[in-house]
Amino acid sequence: MIPAIAPNARVAELESLLRARKLDRTLTTAIPAAPVRDDALVAATGIGALDARLTGGFPRGQLSELVGPRSSGRTSVTLQLLAAATARGELVALVDALDMLDVESAAAAGIDLERLLWVRGHVVSNPGLCRDMNQRALEQAIRALALVLQAGNFGIVVLDVAEAPADAIRRLPFTTWLRLQRMVEGSQTTCLLVGAESMARSSAGLTVKLGIRDWGLGIRFENRLFDGLNLEARVIRARARSHEEANVALSTIASHCA
Repeated sequence: MIPAIAPNARVAELESLLRARKLDRTLTTAIPAAPVRDDALVAATGIGALDARLTGGFPRGQLSELVGPRSSGRTSVTLQLLAAATARGELVALVDALDMLDVESAAAAGIDLERLLWVRGHVVSNPGLCRDMNQRALEQAIRALALVLQAGNFGIVVLDVAEAPADAIRRLPFTTWLRLQRMVEGSQTTCLLVGAESMARSSAGLTVKLGIRDWGLGIRFENRLFDGLNLEARVIRARARSHEEANVALSTIASHCA
């Protein structure tokens, strides 16, 4: 005859077995809080206030975007994101559509240049009569981005088209973004689009919109980066049945080159 086991004892035994196999997250009992940041799930920017609003950073395996007008801090945030990734030992890639990256500023921001793949483009920001050439150059940048994503092994892959002509970006087929989403989906790569206005993002991706809160006093321009510029970042997160937004106050600090 099998001895009867009290219901409470059975529950306790089941909970113990689940915890032993780390399958206890669906239990209603007290469970240690999950870490704020899991580097396997998100890519932290290294900016504390922003990472807190991003729930640790930009999600991996998703297409996200960082947008804002000129001098809104998008370059500073991008460089900080890449620096944080290389500090974690990750490989990063920047598809620089207009060949705008300043290497000294990148090094001053803390990017390990040995871990950076820099793909340089040649889109003309003032197209004039070169509209068709710009379109071809932008399409080449997209193809380069696709090749980098297909190669894998990159923690962060950035496409910077912030100064590209808006009409050239708008003329890209919508299927371009869908194809990129499929390439990054399920991978450990964070793919970030940097531009002046929204372009595309995955359903679980993020949009971070940067803007200047006020110019204030004591703002300086050092080593090609603003120091003391007060910014505001709007974090937009799409959910299945809701739309979430949060604002973050930021202040830039220019790094000093040796």
